Amino acid sequence: MERRLSAILAADVVGYSALMEQDEAGTFDRLRARRTELFEPEIARHHGRIFKLMGDGLLAEFGSVVDAVECAVSLQRGMTERNAAVPEEDRFNVRIGINIGEVIVDGDDRYGEGVNVAARLEQLAPPSGICVSGKVAKEVENKLAFTFDSAGRQKVKNIEELVDVYQVRIDAAPRQRIRQKRRIGRRWWALGVPAAIAAVVAAWMALQYPLTLTSPAGSGAMPSVAVLPFQDLSADKSLGYMGEGLANDVIAILSRFSDIAVVSRTSSFAYQDKQGDIRQIGKELGVGYVVEGSVRKEGDRMRIVAQLINTRTGDHVWADRFDKAGTDPWALQDELTGKIVGAMTGEFGAIRKADYSQAWGKDSTNLAEYDYYLRAESQLNLYTKEGLERSGDISRQGLQMFPGSPLLTVELGWSHWLKVALLHSPDPQGDLQEADRLVKQVLADKNLSPQVARLAHWLNAWLLTLKRDHDGAVAEMNKAIAAAPYNAFTLTDGGSIFLQAGQPEKALELTDAAAARDPALAWFVNYTRGFILIVLGKNEDAVEALKATEFADAPLQLAIAYMRLGREGDARAAVEKMLKSAPTATIQSWRQTWNFRDPSIMDQAAADLARAGLPPQ
Repeated sequence: MERRLSAILAADVVGYSALMEQDEAGTFDRLRARRTELFEPEIARHHGRIFKLMGDGLLAEFGSVVDAVECAVSLQRGMTERNAAVPEEDRFNVRIGINIGEVIVDGDDRYGEGVNVAARLEQLAPPSGICVSGKVAKEVENKLAFTFDSAGRQKVKNIEELVDVYQVRIDAAPRQRIRQKRRIGRRWWALGVPAAIAAVVAAWMALQYPLTLTSPAGSGAMPSVAVLPFQDLSADKSLGYMGEGLANDVIAILSRFSDIAVVSRTSSFAYQDKQGDIRQIGKELGVGYVVEGSVRKEGDRMRIVAQLINTRTGDHVWADRFDKAGTDPWALQDELTGKIVGAMTGEFGAIRKADYSQAWGKDSTNLAEYDYYLRAESQLNLYTKEGLERSGDISRQGLQMFPGSPLLTVELGWSHWLKVALLHSPDPQGDLQEADRLVKQVLADKNLSPQVARLAHWLNAWLLTLKRDHDGAVAEMNKAIAAAPYNAFTLTDGGSIFLQAGQPEKALELTDAAAARDPALAWFVNYTRGFILIVLGKNEDAVEALKATEFADAPLQLAIAYMRLGREGDARAAVEKMLKSAPTATIQSWRQTWNFRDPSIMDQAAADLARAGLPPQ
């Protein structure tokens, strides 16, 4: 008999029997639509699996309790949105319960107390509410933006022990005690240790691969590296956000070096929480080296361990340990960085030290502020309507604690812009105006850290493009690229800016460079390359590229290419696919996300989409 630890989500519809009595066929059809359009895709997107359907209810299993809670919140928000357009007497109000515990595996089914408690918690939840066990609340309270209200210890049917019950407050700000726990000090973990790790990695690779700074991106001798999220080894599992932040910052620093190919976060983070042979991971990502490590808390001391591994042999090339000590974290940062960089000799070492200093300026960002940014960024990178809303909420919560924070301000600006870009905005002009206001506020600060400046210039490039200031947009995008000139994601997105500015050949050059540096980023490279190929009149090539991605408005671009090849049926199918993921998409909303120097490009594209069935407005 197989047993395993799982997070179980139980959900059902409140008052379903009464709804069935009023309108049996209509109620059944609406329930089936909610299940197929909302519940099944959301559960799958959060890495869960439905293992039992029960009339108006279901049970789902998740490997991560964080995924289970985030999924429950997404489901309730999705139900609220759908109920808004339905008469009150026909609305579905769902209640959800979540428990973590041992389950018995029997084929595709699951049994045991872990399942039973989840079902009982669901029955305790109010309409449109979520109840979780104390185990769940304790596991996720430091990892998610929402908080929990205790409902006390309650007796539930067929469970001998009292169950500690909590209700999720979806829209509440994080508890004060959580903020205090994370207010450890300046952002030295986010700046000093990643810089030291990156310096060692870069220096070691320089010794093994003596290239010049002008070596071409496609050089066969170029070393390639992936940085995995650092594992959280703390007893209370409260440092997961820090592990992601460390990896992000090491990637950003290494992306400055022309002679190291660095895999993007979207590729390397796919291996988060996965156990596997480093050699196999290296093979799948196409890299020769992997940086991995761990973070842990020991009393009042923080410890980070980092190591560089050769994926061909599995051998450890380098490893080091970083401890928080003393009263001045900046002094410790300088000591660590100086120790590592000082070990390098000659001109190459001087270049590395200069690049380190340029990449990371010392700013006043502290760990609590950075924590808000990391949580907002993790939601932003889901690229979903719910994720963007959550990202904006977290950034606004952070700005209440840290008014005027450039880091959180630019992050909030990105959430507003991406709602428009991904066709999820109910008010595109309002979101664009707010993004513009926020980015101007950030760029007015002349003492930005280089990484915040990169995010602001990058966002401003898009906003200037939409204002038809293409020269200004190119200048801003060049500033963003200069801050991380070999970052594959930035290069790829830069291709869209140059394309709209009337430079499709330059755009193609950028995407080629990105593809050479990070083959695993093909989903994004193909998205950008697709529109470039359409503009260049290479519609068959565009179809091949766009069929390999579903990011953002890729189905609409695919429909344009199909129409120009005379394949109207395929074009209509692509538009229908877009409308399933973005039901409010129209020609008008789509045109607000692109603005070519040559307006005839959008006019022709809009005409193609109209013939393919995209609503005008």
